[in-house]
Amino acid sequence: MTRVLITGAAGHIGKVLRAGLRGQYQLRLADIAPQAPAGEGEEVVSADITRLADLVPAMEGVDVVVHLAGIPDEDSWEKIRDMNIEGCYNVFEAARRAGVKRVVFASSNHAVGFHRRDRMIDDAVAPRPDSRYGVSKVFGEALGRMYADKHGMSVACMRIGSFRPDDAPTAPRHLFTWISHRDMVQLAKRCIDTPDYHFVIVYGVSGNARNRWDNANVRRLGYAPQDDAELHAAQIAATGQTEDAREALFHGGFGCLVEFDGDPQRID
Repeated sequence: MTRVLITGAAGHIGKVLRAGLRGQYQLRLADIAPQAPAGEGEEVVSADITRLADLVPAMEGVDVVVHLAGIPDEDSWEKIRDMNIEGCYNVFEAARRAGVKRVVFASSNHAVGFHRRDRMIDDAVAPRPDSRYGVSKVFGEALGRMYADKHGMSVACMRIGSFRPDDAPTAPRHLFTWISHRDMVQLAKRCIDTPDYHFVIVYGVSGNARNRWDNANVRRLGYAPQDDAELHAAQIAATGQTEDAREALFHGGFGCLVEFDGDPQRID
């Protein structure tokens, strides 16, 4: 049975993957936050991604790392640097030292957030981060490519859209960015199981009718989302929510406007 280490296992996505992958892999669940006791086929460990010395032993005997740990949205540079940049390096380097052959990295749509929304984008589009958080995800993708090329790892970067703890889209932007829990589990499984890929970027998004992200280039992963945010469109409309006109210009939406003092018309 494939041995999978999940970092950030106590987080929202980590808990969903733990439940969805249980029984299909031997799971090692790493976090510094408290976790539920280990069940059959599980091992719970405490590991701080800012400490390389913690991570190397945590990865011993592991086949695949699913790296979720980190700051999950915009924050101070110091926190982003420590967790999402230095911490990400520590994860990849510990995996290399432990002989791990595959890393699945939780990237984000905010790595490409300043692309204009009227254009469909795919995995080959140039990085265009909308925040310090987005910059950290561009770094993680670049780091993953380097470890794939230089050290022979197999690396998948999941550019996750809008994952909701309650498993329901609740805002207008979610109609194209939402990923359901079961689609998130399926995507992680495809990244873990698909044989013989070198480096891939895939958008973590459900089969939304209003989708603006093209996964055609990574069909070999076999990811076939089952859910569509459009089923929730009427409920979202009934709330009376509207998206800021400037947010609606860009794929990153709200992420683009945090601390924004530029001219959106200059961003083409």
